[in-house]
Amino acid sequence: MRAAVIQLNSDRNVSDNLQRAESLVRAAASDGAELICLPEKWALLGPGEVIAAGAQPLDGTIVSEAASWARELGVHLCAGSVPEDPGDGGKPFNTSVLIDPEGDLVATYRKLHMFDVEVEGTRYRESEHERAGAGVATGSVGDLELGLTVCYDLRFPELFRILALRGATAFTVPAAFTAVTGRAHWEPLLRARAIENSAFVIAAGQVGKAEPHYESWGHSMVVDAWGKVLACVAEGEGHACADLDLAELGRIRESLPSLANRRGDAYEWPVEARV
Repeated sequence: MRAAVIQLNSDRNVSDNLQRAESLVRAAASDGAELICLPEKWALLGPGEVIAAGAQPLDGTIVSEAASWARELGVHLCAGSVPEDPGDGGKPFNTSVLIDPEGDLVATYRKLHMFDVEVEGTRYRESEHERAGAGVATGSVGDLELGLTVCYDLRFPELFRILALRGATAFTVPAAFTAVTGRAHWEPLLRARAIENSAFVIAAGQVGKAEPHYESWGHSMVVDAWGKVLACVAEGEGHACADLDLAELGRIRESLPSLANRRGDAYEWPVEARV
């Protein structure tokens, strides 16, 4: 299985974002990619109110365009994340969809963890304009089982472990990781999620500046189950491809069976987090 990550510097211009994303998806497909992952908010990135105003249902223009690329190119496409209008007049979801080579949506995941933080004096309050999802999602891509996540989810290892226990052998992580936190944490977290779950990580990121105060780290990458970075887009817009060796993944899981060696009977989840 050959996988690709797409790196973009998206803004509030949806038509321009779609055009650049399509060009890079086509380039990745030309490089032999069978599974392609777009970044978080690849079609629309900007202030929270702009994203909320631009939200669409999943049968809207954005996802329909992505589905048409997957169908024409015969690839599996993780359409990063898009602002999904829930149809009830409320805040949109930040939604990742997995599209198969027929252009059908085979998995839908709504981001669980809202990015409500302060980083070096910059305040982020994702929950002011978006709502959180309520469940996990996996989808099949040939012999791979993908666990879907989005950006800030990367800091919650319990989500990845649940996906692994549900059969995921790879994770998609579309993101718009901040430059500050990305410089310190992006690669270590991606490699940790891969190592601790003996799974591939396919992480496509935003890069560069966007309104109102975003600066994304980029460094989109594919990581194998041993924690090795197989491919990376170091800077700017672009794509990178890597071959996912499923036989090697099987050997790792057999020789170092940390998932099988879990002691679920001995773990007690705290009723309340002590933070």
